Amino acid sequence: MLNKFNLELACIIVEYGSGSKVLHFAKSHGCSGGTVVYGKGSVNGSILCFLGLSEVRKEIIFIIADRHKIRYFLDAASSEFKFDKQNHGIAFTTSIENVLGTKYITCEDEENEDREEKIMYHVITSIVDKGKGEDVISSASRAGSKGGTIINARGSGVHETSKVFSMEIEPEKEIVLILSEADLTDKIVAAIREDLEIDKPGNGVIYVKNVNATYGLFK
Repeated sequence: MLNKFNLELACIIVEYGSGSKVLHFAKSHGCSGGTVVYGKGSVNGSILCFLGLSEVRKEIIFIIADRHKIRYFLDAASSEFKFDKQNHGIAFTTSIENVLGTKYITCEDEENEDREEKIMYHVITSIVDKGKGEDVISSASRAGSKGGTIINARGSGVHETSKVFSMEIEPEKEIVLILSEADLTDKIVAAIREDLEIDKPGNGVIYVKNVNATYGLFK
């Protein structure tokens, strides 16, 4: 299916307390709005781990707009929020096919535009039971990942629902976002899959998406 309107999803990960500023900045640059969720990120470094600061609170902003608006906003945001400096924030975009439930997203028809881009990064999304997010990041790190971001969530499925006093309980989940260099993706996914036993029913889900553009990444 052709993504006729070239919609993109921007994911911006910043320090706790900066989400509203980023969202306001996005609106001032033509984006109609977005969603802010809370999570935690991992920080490498033996000194930080010794001090108990290996986990840092994060805010994750999700914004949908057409490609031109997203790139215009992120180019400006990268400068405004200094994504070029270590630990000031990162952002990436992925393509989406359509969006429902809002009438405020307007897009330009770019069906004939040649915009093929070389895929340099993937975003690996793992959905696991609460408490397993750190295990995902540990497995990914051993395979070459530089870290990830954990978001709390809830979900239910045929293998995930338990009962207490005959009432169904939806267990809490953790969503782990890992930005991976394309040549490391298979190795990272394989490590998570094996260590978390993802192939066993109810143990989790992993999916991978191409990343169109990145901001604030450091080698």
